[in-house]
Amino acid sequence: MTNPFYDPYRVLMRVYRDGAHLKIALSEEPVEEMYRARTTRTVYGVLEHDGYLSLCIDSFAERSPKAAVRLVLKIALYHLIYSEKPRYMVTDTAVDLLKKLGKGGTAGFANAFLRRFDRSAVRLPAGDEGLAVESNYPLFAVRALRREYGDRVRPIVLARSEGVSVRFVRNMEAYLGREHIDTPFEDLKIFKNFARDEGFDRGDYTFQSVGSVAICAAVEPCERLLDACAAPGGKSVLLAERCGQVTACELHPHRVSLIESYKSRMGADNVTAVQGDSSAFRPDWEERFDGVLCDVPCSGLGTLAENPDISLRRGEDLTELIRTQGNILANCSRYVKAGGCLYYSTCSLLPCENDGVVSTFVREHPAFSAEPVTSPLDSERTEFGIQFLPDRAFGAGFYVAKLRRTA
Repeated sequence: MTNPFYDPYRVLMRVYRDGAHLKIALSEEPVEEMYRARTTRTVYGVLEHDGYLSLCIDSFAERSPKAAVRLVLKIALYHLIYSEKPRYMVTDTAVDLLKKLGKGGTAGFANAFLRRFDRSAVRLPAGDEGLAVESNYPLFAVRALRREYGDRVRPIVLARSEGVSVRFVRNMEAYLGREHIDTPFEDLKIFKNFARDEGFDRGDYTFQSVGSVAICAAVEPCERLLDACAAPGGKSVLLAERCGQVTACELHPHRVSLIESYKSRMGADNVTAVQGDSSAFRPDWEERFDGVLCDVPCSGLGTLAENPDISLRRGEDLTELIRTQGNILANCSRYVKAGGCLYYSTCSLLPCENDGVVSTFVREHPAFSAEPVTSPLDSERTEFGIQFLPDRAFGAGFYVAKLRRTA
């Protein structure tokens, strides 16, 4: 179907209707390769501005449109507002798509809506409600960050990704002629645009977030390390450069395959990928490791700049998630040798997932005590660890704590 809104519509329908992760939907949905970059820009743009686009529709629509029509309007409004496409072109394309989708009965409604839409008449709510719409952060997260950081919440939630993070193993000089930003990590650069080439397949470089690299930098070199929640394998492979043997554990078999592929491409022969539940005790691992990294499942709100679909899936109730985080940390502590270190990390900004979980663990496990963590990447010290915030860490939000087993 030749319509520039069609491929974005199909990808976004997977995300909105089916709850698919954006990156999975983009990789699985067949799109016109010639226009893949345009499709990618559109789907990311719609999701990054979902709250505001919804407000625009609710402000101008005489009735609430059904899901398919609402999505077409979001795509159209994104191009009208942020791509600055001519109104007639956007309107005609949206109406044409609705007709081709068999929804011609709504074409008149969409046509009238887009022709009378006036952005200057859209009013953001006051206070944190308006900031939530503007930033696309869930309101509960904005309020939690307000309690923690006060007026600084605004630059934190409005921070955007600086670009594509690339960690080099070799041949970095061949790429530094491109526009890039240096990071505090010598082999990690951030590029405005970076198209994958044969160097990726050779293992010359890999794509790895600045937060992921910063977490690895907090881990002491050791002989035997367990990466307890390892997929897709980036941390395991990087830590394999400083540790004798790395065991990379992952719950889902298909994600174990991702680790196998990653370590093979990067030539990390000292990484062993295993399938297992890190919240369930394995007697053969008891006191076996010098270091254990628990990069636990989390809300992911620290990566919202790169994964805008998170705001659609993350509700206010984090009770079960926090319970899972605590269970993984407690279980994996049994694998640490006396004198060894247990590391806890998330890609969350929320204290309840970070210091909150560590505080409970330390209270219940007196054999472990928190040690100071430092990083060359700008961060803020918390009671038990350090927090990376998006406005000072290239758009990334992460947390890491280091716990030494003293008995």
